[in-house]
Amino acid sequence: MPLGLLALAVGGFGIGLTEFVIAGLLPEVARDFDVTETAAGWLISGYALSVAVGGVGLTLAAARLPRKQVLIGLMVLFIIGNLLSAVGANYTVMMIGRIVAALCHGAFFGIGSVVAASLVTKERAASAIALMFAGLTTANVLGVPLGTLLGQAYGWRSTFWAITVIGALALVAIAALVPASVNNRTTEGAAGDASQPTGIRHELSAFANRQVWFSLLVTVLGFGGMFGAFTYIAFTLTEVSGFSSGAVPWLLVLFGVGTTIGNILGGRAANRSVPRTLLTVLAVLTVVMIGFALTAESQFATMVSLVLMGAFGFATVPGLQLRVMTYAGSAPTLASGANIAAFNVGNALGAWLGGVTIAAGLGYVSTIWAGAAMAAAALVTLLVAERVRS
Repeated sequence: MPLGLLALAVGGFGIGLTEFVIAGLLPEVARDFDVTETAAGWLISGYALSVAVGGVGLTLAAARLPRKQVLIGLMVLFIIGNLLSAVGANYTVMMIGRIVAALCHGAFFGIGSVVAASLVTKERAASAIALMFAGLTTANVLGVPLGTLLGQAYGWRSTFWAITVIGALALVAIAALVPASVNNRTTEGAAGDASQPTGIRHELSAFANRQVWFSLLVTVLGFGGMFGAFTYIAFTLTEVSGFSSGAVPWLLVLFGVGTTIGNILGGRAANRSVPRTLLTVLAVLTVVMIGFALTAESQFATMVSLVLMGAFGFATVPGLQLRVMTYAGSAPTLASGANIAAFNVGNALGAWLGGVTIAAGLGYVSTIWAGAAMAAAALVTLLVAERVRS
């Protein structure tokens, strides 16, 4: 296994921790800055929106630059953003720090996916991408609980200082372990150096292929369906399944374990066949979420569903990322970044749709039904895409 993949995974771990750990620290942040829970929640929403902007904007801006140098620059941006969050004297500075850190998120995973796939043979490309994203899933399993405990024990700023240190370690690892020149063998018609710039016009040419747009839509619907249900999962666990609020963080570890397993196995399956893997995983994810909705009052069934929803939700990630890169041909970088943006657009859409069902008085299980509907729509979209491709 190329050591460069481990360096990318460390970066993914830090970025994943930045994205998710704030949820467990919102009460402390709100009290410290004397803002409402809603205002504190914008530290999460603002981050997600900035990821979508950075995933396309920064990737496009960096199209002419060598990719290793871009990854190093993005980690510098990440460190600056978290340092601002750690030292911010008020809510505004904290929000600026969150936005700065988020801007690097989409571009890092987008460009990092191309570089990761370039470090291995074509047959192992999906597993390489999965390994980079394993940093993010590990952040869910270990980083978020530990980061929350650290923040509760020593103040929420201590968590962001720790993330800043992780960012510095990732920066050093990427500079030392990611080769300056790697052969890109992962995309149709692609040849040459994955570390070299391709130009803005060339990167934009990828979007002339309708399969790229199909891929982005499947990402929005499939991942958004899972995330929409996950957004309100604490309410489902306490109000429907009957768990105590103190049990919620540890129940979320089950979800995190599922995401880690699903990400790894999904990558291995996608190595053999991306279309078959995505069709199977999306179909099973739909069934799992329907089963979750029907059995949410059972605590045992809910625990099983959390693992399965995380597993099949994240099993889509390597295949979705590799699919869009493949159809982008010799211009995979911007399309890869756009797909990271699509993940976050899906997150926002799923969360909004879940909120609509709750506001309509349909109960907390309705968010899971809404997620199942989105996953089913993703499956239908992929079936159509494969039909028109053949």
